[in-house]
Amino acid sequence: MARLGLGEDWRCVFANEWSEQKATAYRAMFGPSPELHVEDVARVKPVLIPERPTLVWGSFPCQDLSLAGNGAGLSGERSGTFKPFWRLVKQLAARGRQPSLVALENVVGTLTSHNGSDFAYICEELTRSGYRFGALVIDAIHFLPQSRPRLFIIGALPGALAASGLAEAGPAAPWHTRSLIEAYGKISAKAQRNWVWWRLPIPGARRSDLEDLIEYSPTGVEWHTPEQTVRLLGMMSDVNREKVAEVQASGERRVGTLYRRTRPDSESGTKVQRAEVRFDGVAGCLRTPAGGSSRQTIIEVNGDSIRTRLLSPREAARLMGVPDSSPIPANYNEAYHLFGDGLAVPVVGWLSRHLLFRLSGHTAITEAA
Repeated sequence: MARLGLGEDWRCVFANEWSEQKATAYRAMFGPSPELHVEDVARVKPVLIPERPTLVWGSFPCQDLSLAGNGAGLSGERSGTFKPFWRLVKQLAARGRQPSLVALENVVGTLTSHNGSDFAYICEELTRSGYRFGALVIDAIHFLPQSRPRLFIIGALPGALAASGLAEAGPAAPWHTRSLIEAYGKISAKAQRNWVWWRLPIPGARRSDLEDLIEYSPTGVEWHTPEQTVRLLGMMSDVNREKVAEVQASGERRVGTLYRRTRPDSESGTKVQRAEVRFDGVAGCLRTPAGGSSRQTIIEVNGDSIRTRLLSPREAARLMGVPDSSPIPANYNEAYHLFGDGLAVPVVGWLSRHLLFRLSGHTAITEAA
C-alpha cells in the first residue's frame, strides 16, 4: 500500500517483506515482482539494493508500540525490526549509496513508548546519519471515512532541503499534534538542531462517508443470525443502546460500525466485553485481530430492523483507499490482516506529492526502495 500511494512518480527498485502471505498479495497487485525479497530484514544485504535509492520507506510492525500491543517498544521482537532496517541504511551510506530521503511510518504510540525514549532513539539515529528530519501525525480521516492517525518521520540529507517552502517556523496544526510537540521536547539538543517542522498543505473536505464504501451485496461475509445480532446489542452500554434507539426513531436507514472492546464495569468492578457503536459516517481504526483488538462489525438500522455482519474484505480495502481494481486475498482472515496492517493509500499519496517528491528534486520518475 505504500507503493500504491507513492504511485508512478516513483520506480520501486527493491521491496522487502518477511510474510509469504503478504508477498503473495504484493505479487497479485504488481505482477512477478523480481524486486521483492521475502526474508527477515535482518538478513537483507546492501548488495541486493541496486544503485543509490532516492527514497527508502520503512513501515516496521506496530504491535509492540501500539496501545493494543504489549508495550515492549523498539526492544520488542516485532517493532525491534527498526534496528536491522536502520543498519541496512547505514551500510548503504558506508558504500557511498546513502538514500537522500528516509520515510518511517508507525502508530502514534511511538511518540510515548517508554516515555518518549523510543522516539528519541530514532531521532538520534537520524541525527548520527546526517539527516535533517521532522515528523507529522496524519489521520486518514482527512481522505477516507476511517479514523486512523499514523506517525510519519521524514528525514532528508541537507542537500535535499534546497527546495523552498517545505518547512514551517514552528509546529502547525493539524500535522504537529500536542503529543508530537511533547515528544520533540524530550529529544536531545543536537537532535532538535536537526529538526524540521515539515510543511504540508491541508486537504479539502473529505468526499466520502462510510455508506459510500459499503457493499450492499457483500462478498466474503454473511449477515449474522438474529440471535447473534441480539447478543451484540446486549453487550452495549446504555449510552450505545441510546445511539441505536435514536437512529431507529429517525426512521432512516443508517449504517454504522461496531467494535467489541474490554471495558471496566462500574457495578461489578471487573472487566467486561462491550459493543461500542458509531453512526457518524466514519469507521473506527481498522486493526488486525490481535493484541486485544476485534474485527470491525457493520450495523444496519432501518426502523425496527437491525442487521449486523463483519466488515467485508472489499470494504476493508476501500477503507484503506485501495482501488476496486486491485485483487484481494480470497481468505477472509488474510485479507483483513493485510488491510488492518497496512497504510492508507491517499495519505501516502498526499505526503509524496506535497513533500517527498518535492524534496527529491526530481521531475521524472524517481527510485525508491
